[in-house]
Order: sequence, then structure tokens, then C-alpha cells
Amino acid sequence: MPDHPAQKSRAGEDGLSTRTKILAIGLVFIIVVIAATILTTRVTNTTADAGTNLPFGTQYRVTLPDGEPVTIGNSRIVVMSYENEMVTDVDGTREKLVIGEERVISPRHAQITVFGIPVFTTDFQITLHYLGTNGKNADFDMTVKTSKQVPDLVLRLLIPSNMNAQPE
Repeated sequence: MPDHPAQKSRAGEDGLSTRTKILAIGLVFIIVVIAATILTTRVTNTTADAGTNLPFGTQYRVTLPDGEPVTIGNSRIVVMSYENEMVTDVDGTREKLVIGEERVISPRHAQITVFGIPVFTTDFQITLHYLGTNGKNADFDMTVKTSKQVPDLVLRLLIPSNMNAQPE
């Protein structure tokens, strides 16, 4: 018995069209690539060469939680405040600051890789200018000097979210 034309029409309506399938597969592919890119993005830091030229600078107002470690790249920073004084511990080196003083963190070389492939490198140096305490946080003006012009997105990869960095 031959197929009835109405039966063929209903079968086409019940399934997904080829174009819809291709769009769905394309969307899933894009989501997988974006997720893989995010998951494989790495920032590594090493000590920069002495005398590195750092002509570009960006300033932020940041807060560091008192007594809690914060990691910028590979540098571990802990601040401990008492009245108008602050002790900063950067990678095990402690230094006392009073309001208005600065702490310069030694230059570093940063490399950003995606899928293990280097996509961006720069040398950078961070200077923290102590402004005082605000509750359980220490307030600083932070200057990031770099050897190359660095997009804000790249700087955001270096600066952890618990620093509450606000561009100035």
C-alpha cells in the first residue's frame, strides 16, 4: 500500500529541520569552544629581568582584606593593620607602612596562554600606596606599570576579584 501524502507531511513536522539541527550543533560547538578557552586560560608569572622598561601605567583604587592572603599572579600578599600602621607581607618579605607610604613589588614577567599556546606576554610592576583602613580592609592606590600596552581584560586576569579594584 503506497504512503499517504498526509503521513509524510506529519513526519516532517514532528522532526527537526536540517537547518535547525545545524544551528543547534553550531551553538553547542561555540559554547564548548568558549568554555574550553576559559578553562585553559592560564597566567604565569616569573621574575622579570633587572632594568626592565615599564612605560605604560594604569591606576586602581583597591582594598585588601586585613589578614587574608591575596594572590596577584604568583605573588602572595597579606596585609595586617594596626591603628595607623600596616605590615605588608609580599612573598614572605615583610615591610611596615604608615599612611602615605608606598610598597613596590619587584617586577614580574607575565605570560597568558590559551590551550597551552602563549597569546600575550608583558613585564609588570605593582606599586601600592597605603591610604589607611576602612573596616576590615586596607585601602590602597595601586599602580600597575607594564612593558606593553595591556588591555583591561588582561589586567583583570592578573588582579583577583577580592581586591575590589576600581580604575581611577
